[in-house]
Amino acid sequence: MFITLEIHLSYYIIIRMRKALSTLTLILFLTSCATPTVVNVVGPNDGSMTCNQLDTQIAIANKYADDARKEKDMGTGTNVSALLFWLPGLWATHKNVEEAVDAANRRAEHLQNLKTKKNCP
Repeated sequence: MFITLEIHLSYYIIIRMRKALSTLTLILFLTSCATPTVVNVVGPNDGSMTCNQLDTQIAIANKYADDARKEKDMGTGTNVSALLFWLPGLWATHKNVEEAVDAANRRAEHLQNLKTKKNCP
């Protein structure tokens, strides 16, 4: 009787460990998708920036947009893996890239408008 109970307990533990490992693997897989940075369009200190600081921030916003576009490239390891194993991950990456590029472009436009208002060269 004790041996049977011990065997059932061992199977129970193995099943629980498999479920935990499967859950952990799924979480790691889902979070490993490419996630480009989505910037805030308006920053808290934008209005007090100098012309040079605005130029720097515009360059940074453009770099974020370029980096996000690179994530959309099918040659990246993450996208190849997503194509082979998990198509919703590929779709989510492309959706996130569009959002990141749009936010970066709107930020650059916002900063350019501030430069115009400040009569920056």
